Amino acid sequence: MKKEELISFLTQSNILKTKSIMDAFKDIDRKDFVPKKYVDDAYIDHPLDIGFGQTISQPSTVAFMLELLSPKKGEKILDVGSGSGWTSALLGHIVGDEGIVYGVEIVKDLVLFGRANLEKYGFTNVRIYQAGEKLGLKEKGLFDRILVSAAAKEIPAELISQLKTGGTLVIPIHDSIFRIIKKNKNHLEKEKIPGFAFVPLIV
Repeated sequence: MKKEELISFLTQSNILKTKSIMDAFKDIDRKDFVPKKYVDDAYIDHPLDIGFGQTISQPSTVAFMLELLSPKKGEKILDVGSGSGWTSALLGHIVGDEGIVYGVEIVKDLVLFGRANLEKYGFTNVRIYQAGEKLGLKEKGLFDRILVSAAAKEIPAELISQLKTGGTLVIPIHDSIFRIIKKNKNHLEKEKIPGFAFVPLIV
């Protein structure tokens, strides 16, 4: 499968809908974010192994989660579990030079891999950090949107505290994806979409 065929599949399946997200998928090539041995499989709609028990999520899942997240130009976004850097790069493309994306990754070798992959595109608005003991990146918040690419056991209070009022968190919990909107300090609006599988969130 070619990149154009993958994008055509995602749009015809009504998974990719938003122009800014479509443009990111066209301009940010998944093959630049997979290990060399999987380059020929980069456009297949499957997760791929990136080592250390981690995967780069399948394109349809990433597209679905980005559509739920609904990132906008100029926003500040946190990407938890940035892995090979693909989601961070897609988000960086969407928010543009007026925005900024902070990726966090717990596996040191993947931090380096993700940074090297980002360098292929010359991003100045995307940075990947080594994850610390606390979930997220509190010192860089508050964030307009937070994307998590590994499954948590429950909604992490640490991430909610780093989200702006009115902000959106998209996160897998067990085998479902949740879209959580922080209406105010004490009220979260939750939407649950079941039927997914993710590697566990390492904290």
